[in-house]
Amino acid sequence: MITALRERLRLPLGGMPRILGGTPPFAPFEWVIAGRYLRTRRKEGFVSAIALFSFLGIMLGVATLIIVLSVMSGFRKELLSKIVGINGHVFVAPIDKPLTDYADLSERLSKVAGVSLALPMVEGQAFASSPYGGSGVLVRGVRAEDLAKIKSISGTIRGGSLDGFDTGGGVAIGRRLAEALGLQAGDTITLATPKGATTPFGTAPRIKGYNVAAIFEVGMSEFDATFVYMPLSEAQGFFNRDGDVTVIEVFLDNADAVGEVRSALDLAAERPVVLTDWRQRNRTFFSALEVERNVMFIILTLIVLVAALNIVSSLIMLVKDKSSDIAILRTMGATRGTIMRVFLITGASIGFTGTLVGCLLGIVFAANITVIQRTLLPGVWDPTVRFLSEIPSEINPSEVVAVVLMSLVLSLLATLYPSWRAARLDPVQALRYG
Repeated sequence: MITALRERLRLPLGGMPRILGGTPPFAPFEWVIAGRYLRTRRKEGFVSAIALFSFLGIMLGVATLIIVLSVMSGFRKELLSKIVGINGHVFVAPIDKPLTDYADLSERLSKVAGVSLALPMVEGQAFASSPYGGSGVLVRGVRAEDLAKIKSISGTIRGGSLDGFDTGGGVAIGRRLAEALGLQAGDTITLATPKGATTPFGTAPRIKGYNVAAIFEVGMSEFDATFVYMPLSEAQGFFNRDGDVTVIEVFLDNADAVGEVRSALDLAAERPVVLTDWRQRNRTFFSALEVERNVMFIILTLIVLVAALNIVSSLIMLVKDKSSDIAILRTMGATRGTIMRVFLITGASIGFTGTLVGCLLGIVFAANITVIQRTLLPGVWDPTVRFLSEIPSEINPSEVVAVVLMSLVLSLLATLYPSWRAARLDPVQALRYG
């Protein structure tokens, strides 16, 4: 009997007698048998094929989860940096009287702990035109020293220069707006607004040409096609502001620390103001992103779950196929725990290997997704539709660990029932029908 089982399992001579007196948990003998069952013979190829599909399912499921979560995290970070980075974190608007004291108020707000910049701004809508076309724009009047501190603008100049911005009378426009209007640095852009000079016959539109001093590229198509930055004093005259500004934008060191800084900003204002933050202005947008991310996690987890169920089916078939081996092992002294651990190791090995390979594949793919996009999918990612120029990706270690643990737990749970059935198998019945 020992010789027959040794030949069936292809074990070395002398390896069998160790089980006669019982073996400690997870002994080398159990690993040898489990490894042999993972390498089924040709006549057992169907069981091996199911195990292979289980491995591939877990590998692809884990890789897909890591890639999707990394892209979703990258989207949130990129959109947050673009939207918040150019618009500020807290917005201070007047209540009782115009912000004519914006210089002093901005100075007080900038001294609050956690504030990196307090930027007074005149903001208004206008129509921009050139000999080649026209487009609606959002004009922002800022001081040159403040504009230099907005790295989304000053750090992304693609043409011209911001030198002498306050005194030059020029404007800075986005790259996509420049392309739409056929403009380059040094050309003239015409801006028109209905809020012009007041006459006895009503308010006349104001139309004025400005030199394009600089062209910037934020990387978010909506901003690059809409924003026009103008010197603050020029914007006050263009929009008929009587020495005041429409809003003061406050930039924080940490965008998520809005709740902690709001009360300090309210005290530093020393006058009635309305404070709104980026979370209030973009609540619906970022809430939708979070919901989509959670739903994608649940949906893609089903891939791993299906692969884990394949492990169940493959192990059940393996138990049925190896019933005579199990019976011989039991009659030779192997305990039910030994049999259960053998099949537990067999199924868990599939899940562990699939999870490990899928994790490595997902990390490599997510880390190089921009290169893959440029190489395999050139021109497919349209920034005018998706707002961003490239597919963003940020690998979050905690998310990777969560995905790996989830996959390992599902794989381990999938092996429990087949292993329990193998351990409960009656040796007499197995030898009779095996």
